[in-house]
Amino acid sequence: MSYNPKPIVTHPKLPKNKFGLTVRDYEGTVSTLCAGCGHDSITAAIIQAVFELDFEPHMLAKMSGIGCSSKTPAYFISQAHGFNSVHGRMPSVTTGANAANRDLTYIGISGDGDSLSIGMGQFAHVIRRNLNMCYIIENNGVYGLTKGQYSASADVGSVAKKGAPNKQMPIDPVSTAIGLGATYIARSFSGDRQQLVPLIKGALAHKGFALIDIISPCVTFNDHEGSTKSYAHTRQFYHHVIDVDFVPPEEEIKVAYDEGSAMPVELHDGSKIVFRKVDKDYDPTSRAAAFSYLRNSVNAGEIITGLLYIDEETGDMHDLSGSVSTPLSKIPYEELNPGKEALEKVMDRYR
Repeated sequence: MSYNPKPIVTHPKLPKNKFGLTVRDYEGTVSTLCAGCGHDSITAAIIQAVFELDFEPHMLAKMSGIGCSSKTPAYFISQAHGFNSVHGRMPSVTTGANAANRDLTYIGISGDGDSLSIGMGQFAHVIRRNLNMCYIIENNGVYGLTKGQYSASADVGSVAKKGAPNKQMPIDPVSTAIGLGATYIARSFSGDRQQLVPLIKGALAHKGFALIDIISPCVTFNDHEGSTKSYAHTRQFYHHVIDVDFVPPEEEIKVAYDEGSAMPVELHDGSKIVFRKVDKDYDPTSRAAAFSYLRNSVNAGEIITGLLYIDEETGDMHDLSGSVSTPLSKIPYEELNPGKEALEKVMDRYR
């Protein structure tokens, strides 16, 4: 893997946080993703969020699996801890790390393939445990790293560049997370930094499992006849909440619009997709209401964005399991080891 460090050039008047760090101090290596990829916009939003929250870089842990999205932790907070796991296994690795050191703030970066296909089982159980972490799905609807095959969020009837039409129903990570009991659920668009940065800040500050499903356009594999994420299909149909539209490798598309309003986002060729932000009077504390709201948005052909659900009452994994407040990594081995006699008593229960 190539290493492309960014040149260390900092303007003397850049704002600093309480640790005397500028936003440049939270950057990583130079991105190797396709020009115009929405993932890079998400990286920029993460950098801005952690800078504004005054996080010390060494108190953060970046976790990922496999895919285009899972490459992105290299592009932010170079001084943080990091672990790139195998495909779909990031949740269990993060669970182990969090169990050992609960003092760190965990940011998991995944994709629709990494979380909704091979990692679906682990995704479900990390929600069930209410692990204290910010879990970001960079949702582009395809396996971009392996040349654009169907992902678990591909629509019924969509056609890849090669092969038969997809016949399998898509998985919506937001609706799935609501059903599984996630305690912070949000959706956003990579081109809406004004909304995305506060959502990431809220997820990082939340105690428990925080999911942000971010529609992040792929710029390479989704603009051909028969694709449900092509320009032609977008002109004719609206998409479900998990669907994504192709954005060419041109100038990045950015949007800004008010709460409660629906806004058509015009793409480079003149086609449009519709996003709606939740109204400021929307109540995100009812799980049933949130699920119903999402279903209604599908029928209206809108992609609902914003904070969709939050539960601040349910304890996180440590509360539910009754673990000690001191991180296990800081407890001496002599205290962790119960001794031979205690271990024999435990084993006698299984003999």
